[in-house]
Amino acid sequence: MLPPELPPLPALTRAEAELIDRYLEVVDLLGRVNPALGGDTYRGLRAAQALVGKAVALRDALTLMHRRGESDMHSVTLARALRVLDGERRTARVTLPPDPGS
Repeated sequence: MLPPELPPLPALTRAEAELIDRYLEVVDLLGRVNPALGGDTYRGLRAAQALVGKAVALRDALTLMHRRGESDMHSVTLARALRVLDGERRTARVTLPPDPGS
């Protein structure tokens, strides 16, 4: 049985697609560093080291958009792209988990 087919990505400019990809890379690394999720320090250290380069790539993607005159981020379209790319699960790793006492 095949997994359910994902909805298609919305139409994005090349710069917007680059922004989404770089943003999710940064989010994935931040999730690995999140001290509220536990794990070992070496894993967090490696993610933090990689984060530096990914943050530069994210900055470069935004710079490219700005230079091309893409001054507005179309949040509805970009949010749809993030959802298709599993952004809700990936960004949830950056937040605090629910308080076990509540």
